[in-house]
Amino acid sequence: MASTNSWTLEIESTVAAPRLFKAGVMDWHTLAPKLASHIITSAHPIEGGGGGVGSVRQFNFTSAMPFSMKKERLDFLDADNCECKSTLIEGGGIGTKIETATSHIKIEPTANGGSVVKVDSTFKLMPGVEVKDEITKAKDSVTSIFKAAEAYLVANPDAYN
Repeated sequence: MASTNSWTLEIESTVAAPRLFKAGVMDWHTLAPKLASHIITSAHPIEGGGGGVGSVRQFNFTSAMPFSMKKERLDFLDADNCECKSTLIEGGGIGTKIETATSHIKIEPTANGGSVVKVDSTFKLMPGVEVKDEITKAKDSVTSIFKAAEAYLVANPDAYN
């Protein structure tokens, strides 16, 4: 029987929530190959331009990842509140290890002008598949995405304002 699992993660940032959301979520398909080229070789929208509900983005990975690509569909977007939900629809272990996977990202402002990224990921494993180091690897990957976006935004204070 397949089991449903989930994990949550919070990442603190010195960057304001709207800037981090734009760079680290909405435009990550543009920034990722530049900022994380050791992991992501290319990324692009394949349906809907990548920025609206229903749009699909594809990310292609180096050998650093256990799979060569993933496609994700944006299911919910509230840009004003820096929140979105997406579903993994192809690659990334879908059909081999994972039956379904969704992510909910919300970036909230903090009192010091920075933000906190809150990630909630839920996935249903294929029958007989067990989770080992994958959750730790997933959390590390998400953390490195937002830390790369944060470093870029700190170094480029006029970007994504």
